Amino acid sequence: MTAASLVARCVHGLEPTLAAEILRRGLGVITHIGHREVRFRASRLPALGLRTADDVFLLAAQGPDVGASRQGAAALAGLAGAADLAALARLRRDHGGPRGLTGVEVSASFLGRRTFTRYDVEDAVGRVLAGRLGVGYHSRRGAGAPPPGHSGWRVTLDGERATLLLRIAERPLHRREYKRQSVPGSLHPPLAAAMVAMAGVEPGDTVLDPCCGAGTLLIEAAGQCPGARLYGFDLAGRAVTAARENAAGLPVAVGRADAGRLPVRDGVAHRVLANPPWGGQVPPGGLLAASPARWWAEVRRVLAPGGTAVVLLPGVGDLPLALRQGLTPVHLQRVRVAGAESFLVRLTAPRPARGAR
Repeated sequence: MTAASLVARCVHGLEPTLAAEILRRGLGVITHIGHREVRFRASRLPALGLRTADDVFLLAAQGPDVGASRQGAAALAGLAGAADLAALARLRRDHGGPRGLTGVEVSASFLGRRTFTRYDVEDAVGRVLAGRLGVGYHSRRGAGAPPPGHSGWRVTLDGERATLLLRIAERPLHRREYKRQSVPGSLHPPLAAAMVAMAGVEPGDTVLDPCCGAGTLLIEAAGQCPGARLYGFDLAGRAVTAARENAAGLPVAVGRADAGRLPVRDGVAHRVLANPPWGGQVPPGGLLAASPARWWAEVRRVLAPGGTAVVLLPGVGDLPLALRQGLTPVHLQRVRVAGAESFLVRLTAPRPARGAR
């Protein structure tokens, strides 16, 4: 199989986490870490198994950023003209993608203010690609989804260079097969995978999600850590139903309970993973609505000595409440999902003092 230059895209803030996963899996050599992307030289098929990546692409062509003027968008058609389409089709197949390049769809993104829109970029590039391939082009200016089988291309402008990419898989990697049901506030799967990795879940660990929603964190933990004991709770019956359907066939147990009073004994969990309902898409309910401090007290209660909690928070203002419970923040990582800033926080529970009985 021929080596290729690959570009893995991710949530902003997860770039180091994604790079670490690429290295841990032995997929290749990192050549660049930029805004929402990690570039690497690889020759192994398992790149499609990256859990913290939103998607993985072949590097098709690149040149200097075209600037802010409207004429720059039209000039990007040159990227489409420069791409070696026959070589890309072969590499895509070698790395696990579909055979052949059928219809074309293009997604564009750029940093900074421009006098053109993403649709101007997409149409300029997409029409040239479709013409060279002799296939149809689906413009994203309309609201309809592209017909099945269209190959996905991406154009990025980062202020220094313009890059054309070809998706390897038929659909983005973040669209997990298990996600049959969703609920408001459902966690982005690659972000959930990053939280599992941050927690250091190991086989035999008891992992608890006090407000599991559609079960994303627990399902990602099941995929990364076979042998872990996984338990989720949620106050909403709809969420419990969704989590059970998504986790069907996996060793994940889900029940209905208030995150402020969980039906488990003290110190049962080696790891707590959670995306708490702090009023973004989902308002706090039950005991948490009356007292956010109750959340941290309950996390501390269920964590085993030396246990780890990884929590996604909209801000860091509540961390003093965690400190008062004896939880120690040991890592904080800022991420941006769907335009909103959040923080991944890893905390540890105290270990018994030496000589304590």
